Amino acid sequence: MSAATPGPDGTVYVTSHDGKLYAVSAEGALRWTFASADRSWSTPAVSSDGTVYFGSDDDHLYAVGADGKERWRFRAGPCQVAIATGPEGVRCDVDGGPTLGPDGTIYFGADGVYALWPDGTLRWKYTTRGHVPAAPSLAADGTVYVGSRDDAVYAIWPDGSTRWEFRTRDDIDTTPAVADDGTIYFGADDHRLYALFPDGRQKWAVLTQGAIRSSPTIGHDGTVYVGSYDRFLYAIAPDGTVKWRFGAADKIHGSPVVATNGVVLFGAQDDHLYAVEPDGRLLWYLALDADVDASPTIDASGTLFVTGDDRTLRAFR
Repeated sequence: MSAATPGPDGTVYVTSHDGKLYAVSAEGALRWTFASADRSWSTPAVSSDGTVYFGSDDDHLYAVGADGKERWRFRAGPCQVAIATGPEGVRCDVDGGPTLGPDGTIYFGADGVYALWPDGTLRWKYTTRGHVPAAPSLAADGTVYVGSRDDAVYAIWPDGSTRWEFRTRDDIDTTPAVADDGTIYFGADDHRLYALFPDGRQKWAVLTQGAIRSSPTIGHDGTVYVGSYDRFLYAIAPDGTVKWRFGAADKIHGSPVVATNGVVLFGAQDDHLYAVEPDGRLLWYLALDADVDASPTIDASGTLFVTGDDRTLRAFR
């Protein structure tokens, strides 16, 4: 299942590999489901009016109303085969995003980066040389940052033109994180967490012992938290110094989340959810029934939502 996304009325939305978008009430009751034609990896995004956006491997981005009815759909591509495997078959899968801009623009990745108007019409498309598997991120100046499986991170101006690109040694499956000073952080399959200046120059890189599929999260003090397939969660200072690392018993795929008190929460493929103090000490852990590959989510009330590969959405206080 995807990470959970709380809506403005307390409804929680998740997608599943069964191809459905689920709407669950704050009390845990199923309100409705909406089916696409293929599995979904996309974490839903919810606008202020309650519209839910999500992507599917059927090459479409969907807009669904708070009542569970389709408002519109947009097809990425064109790709010759809508539902298939292999590099060509998955090139137009809508896995990356969506991300909502402050003006209502919807950004997502597939065979490139798309920007749609709120009515579902195309604003612009930026073509990349590989599949874009993770959500784009937005800087305060409107720059769009996105990673691709062509071994590059792209910076795109708000009008869809190229600002710069930065090449790594392997695929990029993570969403870049942008700090207040404009530094861009992202991980790659070449085992490195990168920090770039806003102009695209490399600031530093930290080498781990495994691929980084976990999108980095920036803490309240600027510390960067990221998980690696080497089974460690890393806490890295803004200057690139590793402050500490915390070991799980299996790969860390999902992104960590930082609570208001600074506690870092993350899941691992050892079937556990961990809570770690800002200094790297274990606070508590929960044993679940399957891998925890999606990022945990905390809503405004402090409720913690966790999804797992056992197809279960859990809520904790």
